[in-house]
Amino acid sequence: MKNFILFDNDGVLVETELWYFRANEKAMKELGVTLELEYYLELMKYGGNWWELAMKRGVSLEEVNRARERRSRYYQHYLRTENVFIDGVEEVLSELSHDYRMGIVTTSRRVDFELIHHEQKLTRFMEFVLCEEDYPRAKPHPDPYLKGLELFNAHPDSAIVVEDSQRGLTAAVSAGIECAVVHNDFTASHDFSHATYRIDSLHDLRGLLTY
Repeated sequence: MKNFILFDNDGVLVETELWYFRANEKAMKELGVTLELEYYLELMKYGGNWWELAMKRGVSLEEVNRARERRSRYYQHYLRTENVFIDGVEEVLSELSHDYRMGIVTTSRRVDFELIHHEQKLTRFMEFVLCEEDYPRAKPHPDPYLKGLELFNAHPDSAIVVEDSQRGLTAAVSAGIECAVVHNDFTASHDFSHATYRIDSLHDLRGLLTY
């Protein structure tokens, strides 16, 4: 019996991952470095650092830090100008909120998260939001999801995580929580063999939980 749902944000509740890649791609190109999507996705599986690619090619740490700042501006521009919301998610969360306590556990910076969710269309159903500033180590470490359990005062067996990336799945498994991976074209190449469940969309979550 599950009483608690911990949602990843990017790629699960909103479709932002492509725009984050494009912001990084643009900033890296300005450093004279091509960030290939396949390479990016491979690093994404484990929480790798693609900026090291630039430094290996002679780009200084100072230049990389300036590029990071530009990346953040590019990403925030996309968040302001692109539609990142997924049809039907608000309705699914509204229905689930009647029977489950829910929270969001994301590796996003809070400033970016709040830019996405400033209208609170989705966050109004959540008891809390954990961003990268709120725990010591990011996914794939278990810390974010362990913090979520702590806030719920919940046992791992009473919770389920909803993720779309290998890194997030690893974090959930390491925290001892069952994980449902929702299909996302962007992360389709990731290894989800350790997922407890696989679903095509959040619409399938209700049926899974009541099965």
